[in-house]
Amino acid sequence: MAVNLSPPRPQDLLPVKGVRLGIAQAGIRKAGRKDLLLMRLAEGTRVAGVFTQNRFCAAPVQVAKEHLASGRPPRALLVNTGNANAGTGKTGIADARASCEHAARLLGCDPREVLPFSTGVIMEPLPVERIVAGLPACIADLREDNWARAAEAIMTTDTVPKARSGRAGSAATVTGIAKGAGMIRPDMATMLGFVATDAAVAQDALERLVADTAANSFNCISVDGDTSTNDSFILIATGAGGRCDPSALRDAVLEVSQGLAQAIVRDGEGATKFITVQVEKGRDEAESKRVAYSIAHSPLVKTAFFASDPNLGRLLAAIGNSGVRDLDVNRVELHLDDVQVARDGGRAPAYREEDGQRVMGKSEITVRVVLNRGAAVATVWTCDLSHEYVTINAEYRT
Repeated sequence: MAVNLSPPRPQDLLPVKGVRLGIAQAGIRKAGRKDLLLMRLAEGTRVAGVFTQNRFCAAPVQVAKEHLASGRPPRALLVNTGNANAGTGKTGIADARASCEHAARLLGCDPREVLPFSTGVIMEPLPVERIVAGLPACIADLREDNWARAAEAIMTTDTVPKARSGRAGSAATVTGIAKGAGMIRPDMATMLGFVATDAAVAQDALERLVADTAANSFNCISVDGDTSTNDSFILIATGAGGRCDPSALRDAVLEVSQGLAQAIVRDGEGATKFITVQVEKGRDEAESKRVAYSIAHSPLVKTAFFASDPNLGRLLAAIGNSGVRDLDVNRVELHLDDVQVARDGGRAPAYREEDGQRVMGKSEITVRVVLNRGAAVATVWTCDLSHEYVTINAEYRT
């Protein structure tokens, strides 16, 4: 059960001029579920992306990067779930290219103008023939108002589809979808995320915007500390809505992306708690984020949150294990919501166990760490670690 997260209402998702989406049930892994998405982009659309830093990056990641580098303007994105096409060697590369070729043939464009994306089980061959068979249904289904169904079509272990919309002033629309629930500690973005706007954006500005957005949204989440082989975050600007104030556009894109990133954490596999970790007064942002992630990644911390157990020495241990070698622990403050837990190197004099228990019992909790070393701040969103997480991942392929 996702933590305070409901499915998006289709009527709340704003169409983006120049983007049409079509969905099919291709039976890629299981029959009777939406598992193939085609996004058709209007001529003149600009696309920028950031991808996983995992050295075993999936075949579609390699091909998508290759196609973006070709200089050909992307006209379509092809996304399948159920099979990651990762750890599949040269055959996987050939399969990713073949899926692009078949889509391009039906759309009347160059194969290099199709970007492939996959998510699902690793080290299994991509069933290209099922993708090919499902493509005509995707094309027949192409519509601008298909964002809600598109969000469903890219889910794997997600329990709730993830989609958001916003506006940049009155000039531009921003709508996005994402998927992810496990294998989440992005080293760029999330498992899969696609955000589109009808604003006109220059290519170099779009590339700066996608990197900035990833750094402040998808790169600030952790479910289990693992970076996927397929992580991809794509930002699309069709230009069909005209020019927009850059600052307003950045704010709108970031708001949509942060909403999607937080939805991934709320839907973390087996999650029962949504936890904001905020580190303040660090020497720099990198140091602050290092401390935040040390807390967010710790299985001992995460299981304590699941148990609603104020075993707060685990939080102190995670802070001390963050790799900040010259950290003066006597200056560190630790708070759970409005409760000060630690200061001066130990338990805060006014801290009472029942106060910690009260906070730990909530479904949404803020951990605030004050390092008192500078002015930098970093925020990371994470969740607890439950019995259900083990069950889901133990039975993922069965």
